[in-house]
Amino acid sequence: MIEIRQLTVLAEVCRSGSYSAAADHLGYTQPAISYHMRALERAVGVALTVKAGRGVRLTPAGHRLAERARGVLAGLRDVENEFEALAARTRGRVRMSSVQSVCVAVLPSALARLGASRIEVEVELGQTTSHDAYRLLDAGETDLAIVADDEPGEAEPAGAPLRRVPLLVDRRHVLLPRGHALAGRRSLRLADLARERWILERDRERLLRRCAEAGFEPRVVTTTDDQATTLGLVGDGVGIALMDGLGLLPRPDPRVEPRPLDDWPRRHVHALLRPETARVPAVAALLEALRAVAVEQSGGASEAATA
Repeated sequence: MIEIRQLTVLAEVCRSGSYSAAADHLGYTQPAISYHMRALERAVGVALTVKAGRGVRLTPAGHRLAERARGVLAGLRDVENEFEALAARTRGRVRMSSVQSVCVAVLPSALARLGASRIEVEVELGQTTSHDAYRLLDAGETDLAIVADDEPGEAEPAGAPLRRVPLLVDRRHVLLPRGHALAGRRSLRLADLARERWILERDRERLLRRCAEAGFEPRVVTTTDDQATTLGLVGDGVGIALMDGLGLLPRPDPRVEPRPLDDWPRRHVHALLRPETARVPAVAALLEALRAVAVEQSGGASEAATA
């Protein structure tokens, strides 16, 4: 029976031209090279070498077998490389719960980054509020939660300790139609918007409270929770609106001019997960991709957070 080691020796003898050179390259002794060559000749039943002066040279059969040996050895290397790559791949399924703006503005680029690598991660995605994402994580119904803390010091749910990974800091923006009288300012405050017509979300209690503190009640002309609809309405001059910076990244509208709202707390976007979950390769790969995209977007409407 032909052994791989014998074919390796024959291919090296053919390449280097002598037993001694083959022994040096393979780290064998010269008697070991001679032993393997004799064993190979017995296995194939033909002479592979003949004496040539103080050395040997390959016979035509030896050259033919050496050529076949190189093909066999190359094929084995290809198999080894393929399965080493398969073993190195990160695969898995990750349950992720996230606020809508991250799903729209960050996750697609993160998944594209993973797809361009040798990492195969299936993401089971649920869009949810920060409160529900906390609950799902605490109940063990999600692996990775992306939350946005709108109020400083917002409490995490009771239960097992969680690992908090900062992703980015998001600013609230005022959306103005192009050419609006206030578009010449670099930033705005709520009091500057007292005379405007407003496009509001259904969840508006916090805004109404802050407007009252600023001395006015907003005149509402349209109510919608859909960001694309909001951008379209503002672009058509129906009214002004507020939107987090992440909402501006995936679908910029040239008819809309966003300006930062100075007297609104910045929103801190974090990834939350259990410490043991962070060691799962698929989860770690997805989290790293999310962080990388957050850094890339730091020059946009949002700011990357530092760990």
